[in-house]
Amino acid sequence: MTVETKLPYDQEYVRSFSEKRNEPKWMQDLRIQALDLAAGLEMPKPDKTRIVRWNFDDYQHDVDGTTISSLNELPEDIQVFLDMENQNENLVIQRNQTIAYKSIAPKLAEQGVILTDIQTALKEHSELVQRYFMKDAVQIDEHRLTALHTALMNGGVFVYVPKNVQVEEPLQAIFWQEDPEAATFNHVIVVAEANSSLTYVENYISQNKSENAVANIVAEVIAHDNASINFGSVDNFSSGTTVYVNRRGVAYRDAKIEWNLGQMNDGNTVSENITHLIGDNSYSYAKTVAVGRGDQSQNYTAKIVNYGKQSEGLILQHGVMKDSASSIFNGIGKIEHGASKSNAEQESRVLMLSKDARGDANPILLIDEDDVTAGHAASVGRVDPVQLYYLMSRGISQQEAERLIIHGFLAPVVKEIPIQAVREQLTEVIERKVY
Repeated sequence: MTVETKLPYDQEYVRSFSEKRNEPKWMQDLRIQALDLAAGLEMPKPDKTRIVRWNFDDYQHDVDGTTISSLNELPEDIQVFLDMENQNENLVIQRNQTIAYKSIAPKLAEQGVILTDIQTALKEHSELVQRYFMKDAVQIDEHRLTALHTALMNGGVFVYVPKNVQVEEPLQAIFWQEDPEAATFNHVIVVAEANSSLTYVENYISQNKSENAVANIVAEVIAHDNASINFGSVDNFSSGTTVYVNRRGVAYRDAKIEWNLGQMNDGNTVSENITHLIGDNSYSYAKTVAVGRGDQSQNYTAKIVNYGKQSEGLILQHGVMKDSASSIFNGIGKIEHGASKSNAEQESRVLMLSKDARGDANPILLIDEDDVTAGHAASVGRVDPVQLYYLMSRGISQQEAERLIIHGFLAPVVKEIPIQAVREQLTEVIERKVY
């Protein structure tokens, strides 16, 4: 069933937006096609979360930002994501929809590594972008938000590592939503060709407390045969931003994709993290940590689908809720017929810090093959009084004891964020949200 919906922007606007950026014809045509589809597609229906009244339509789509000549010009709350004592060679900073800063180490550029904004990639690497854009991981007609994302995409990055290239230093992107009503329609593509490896970390940040803003984000992560991708993110949108984020991975033979996601948004959020283990002996470990406060509503889905033989999918989700925040954690492991000797394991745990906080952990296993292993664990509860008593009996105050328990609870994900400055900032954000 489809529902005709009035869209926030029309064909003329989308065509003009694309022409102004000198995009290739295939991109402009795809935008128009997606806009036509969006009007007749339904909104996504996340389990146990009603999003029909959430703001996905009231925003400013085309908002410029200014460039910077030095990282020292950045405000302090952006600098904390960087190691200011080192060169920060492999870095893209997007300010609203403008690339404020961009750098890649000459050695990596010589090896054919690409780290650039999506608009530059469309001009300089059009065929390569077209090969992956809304193809293997996400399709434009899944629902209204994926179609609108394609039609209105206004930022993002393109990361590409050629065959047999090992990128040792992390590649980083910072997406700074500076304007209080800006819309972030970011598209991120990360590709590792055969026998290559990389680590990529992205940070989202905004400060709008009450204004209307929207984030509609898609990330497509492709690991070809025997490639390895470590993908880290800290999402820190303020309460004035409604967030939909869709991160998808595809892993081919002997490939590995690891996700380390810090979900620190203060506004209503729907997050999907789905990985398809296409090849034999492929592997994915999806780790998510989330903190909710105020009256926000959050829905997180982590799903790994095993297609290849001896593939392994692991899911770990830990959330902390306080005030009257509510959260749904869906963990889905699916083993398709033919994926013999595969493994699907998951753990979802929610810690509630106040009587009005709500958490729901839903473990789901869908097994269509006999010769496999699978398991799940889920729990929702409050701070363990035994742990609290033990720490307080050692002379630690109740507040400090609760702090230690919470950090220990979230540590399995926090410690895996691969850039120290980002890891420290995530820890600071957790401190600020919980206390």
